[in-house]
Amino acid sequence: MKAIILAAGYATRLWPLTLDRPKPLLHIGKRPMIEHIIKRLNKINGLTQIHVVSNTKFVDAFVQWESQYKGPKKIFITDDGMKSLDERRGSIGDILFAIEKRKINTDTIVVAGDNIFDFDLNGFIKNASANSQSASIGLFDIKDRKLAKEYGIVAINKDLTIASFEEKPSKPKSTLAAMCLYYFPKDKIRLLRKYKADGNPLDLAGSFIKWLSSRESVYGHVFKGKWLDIGDKKSLKKAQTMKW
Repeated sequence: MKAIILAAGYATRLWPLTLDRPKPLLHIGKRPMIEHIIKRLNKINGLTQIHVVSNTKFVDAFVQWESQYKGPKKIFITDDGMKSLDERRGSIGDILFAIEKRKINTDTIVVAGDNIFDFDLNGFIKNASANSQSASIGLFDIKDRKLAKEYGIVAINKDLTIASFEEKPSKPKSTLAAMCLYYFPKDKIRLLRKYKADGNPLDLAGSFIKWLSSRESVYGHVFKGKWLDIGDKKSLKKAQTMKW
């Protein structure tokens, strides 16, 4: 199994903090945000490699960070070739770019580089593996219908398959927020390619999950613990006041 960390954004809502530094390298406590994510990935049984996808603007910062980071898993930094916000590939575009560039042909876990959480991922992988022919998505109950209007929101059936996926719905069907945490079995990689070939939008990974769940079963895994999507200065400040 391999992991892909999506870290090719420009984080304009965090300027000037991210004018010359990528968001995942901002510190939460004593370590960069990305190291909190890697700490959780390193504990996954059977994970062999971690791939970080950056843009051209920030790739040198990631290379420098990786040269000093000491961990049990090999980390590969991949430049997606994009030099500005207008050129970005999008989440799906970056996932596919990393898969093709690094010749990834295994079960793959994908996580956003600006998500921070305190829970173990082995339960997620175990449940996903039990449904080995299906993709899975990590969910977190934010327990607030008003706040749910700001997230990608998932409703699930009794068997934990996805019933609906809506981006920033005006009338949320649940309070289960999509975490930008995905498990794709090896056989689903071809569907990522098909999704792109059919001309679908590549900006949001949730768009692929919505497309896929309308065609076959996709499972949701509801986590319990602490989770934050670091999108602006307010959420960054909140993360910096919490224990991880």
